[in-house]
Amino acid sequence: MSPKPFKSLLLIASSCLLLACSNSNNSNAPSGAEYLPIANPVVSMPPDAGSINLLAQNFDLGSVGYEQAEYFLEGTASAFTNVNELGQDGMWTVEPGEQAAYKTRIVVYRPIDPADFNGNVLVEWLNVTAGFETPPSWGTGQLEMRRSGSVWVGVSAQIVGIEGSPRALLPLYLKAVNPARYGSLVHPGDSFSYDMFNQVAQAIRKPSGIDPLDGLVAEHLIAYGESQSAGRLVTFVNAIHPLYNPYDGYMIHSRGDGSSALAQEPQVAIPTPDSPLLRTDLNVPVFTFETETDVVFLEYLKARQPDTDMIRTWEVAGTAHGDYYTFVSGRDDTVGDPVFASVVEENSVLGFITCDRPMNNGPQHYVFNRAVRALNDWVATGTAPAMSPRLETNDDGSDYLYDDLGNAIGGIRTPYVDAPSAVLRGEPNEGNSFCRLFGTTALFSAEQMASLYGDQEGFVAAVTSATNEAVAADFLLQEDADAIIAWAPQQWQAQTTPQ
Repeated sequence: MSPKPFKSLLLIASSCLLLACSNSNNSNAPSGAEYLPIANPVVSMPPDAGSINLLAQNFDLGSVGYEQAEYFLEGTASAFTNVNELGQDGMWTVEPGEQAAYKTRIVVYRPIDPADFNGNVLVEWLNVTAGFETPPSWGTGQLEMRRSGSVWVGVSAQIVGIEGSPRALLPLYLKAVNPARYGSLVHPGDSFSYDMFNQVAQAIRKPSGIDPLDGLVAEHLIAYGESQSAGRLVTFVNAIHPLYNPYDGYMIHSRGDGSSALAQEPQVAIPTPDSPLLRTDLNVPVFTFETETDVVFLEYLKARQPDTDMIRTWEVAGTAHGDYYTFVSGRDDTVGDPVFASVVEENSVLGFITCDRPMNNGPQHYVFNRAVRALNDWVATGTAPAMSPRLETNDDGSDYLYDDLGNAIGGIRTPYVDAPSAVLRGEPNEGNSFCRLFGTTALFSAEQMASLYGDQEGFVAAVTSATNEAVAADFLLQEDADAIIAWAPQQWQAQTTPQ
């Protein structure tokens, strides 16, 4: 070992002793393990100026037994520097470095009745790809998150969500939307975002002063991040989790092949390697959830790795990185009505993104619901989710292998691809730049439906059989399966009845 890494490791060990490190950051710490302490931020209420800003759902949370609250968190966060080379195997060693003051916000959705709380707090690193904050994991899985009784927390972890970006799709960053409410927020830059995300966990787990859970006691904290936020979680899992042990599990939702830099300007940039794997010495579960878009177009294929006792990856046929449910219809899904099982052709996202072809309307939300519950159970009981078949690709990984109808072969199977009413793909769409992530839907004609199934009874029977197989394989929840089967007659009629 060279003198510099040895000196750095001694510094970490000494700091741990001076600051009274313990295994108390979460309940999954191995016996005798020592972790750096996490600073507890000051929690305050936002100014009474306007309302909470987050584009999350259309319905009133109170109508489904939930309430929302917003809190400001402030303190001093660390950036990090690497001690060893950041290799492709993910076995990274880092140490705290430069410090900076910050003040950010979190949004909390919690059950109104404490008896409905299941003990799980799902903490989502809000996505800022659009130049403002969105909660795509909530958008995909909010039905299961709510009906199982979890608390959801959205974290303003990155500077773009607060200060904006010249490349923003719309000027909806916090200080633009409501300067009176959010003008006091301070973000020192994304190099400090990892420790800010750490400190959110500490404020929830061990509140000092104002309690973001309003008296609810968190048994498990599970981190979520989708797309660019998934890339940040890959870095968090490989570099930050081993130092602090802040979360009891992770949902890495729709990552590509890369991960986010450990540090970026104005600090000295510390890039991470191409296609890093998740480290294999983890003490908590990490669930990676992948759509067709992610595996080929976003090249997750380069970072594929075998499942372990602490790593699971699901790859879902017929799905796209962004889809109709997550960004359009699911915003109205209060109780899992069967109508949300429908497959329709729609090329507009709420009127401000229009694609040349209809966006994907596949089964991501239903399989993701199962993944949400599976991760909750994995964290609580140690029972790992089912192992997913991998999507099948051609020899050079540039495309999938397809069946005679045009749907991808392999991966997690659902009635959407095994008793289909459409070709559902994760391939790039055309139009607005985000359309490349939205996949495609091409409904079968009435003649195609008749040639495949004969009549409505035949279609319903095929959907029922394929749905039951997905439940038996443990990739669909029974309540969602019931909705899919209940909708099958209407799907048939919509595609075969002359308009």
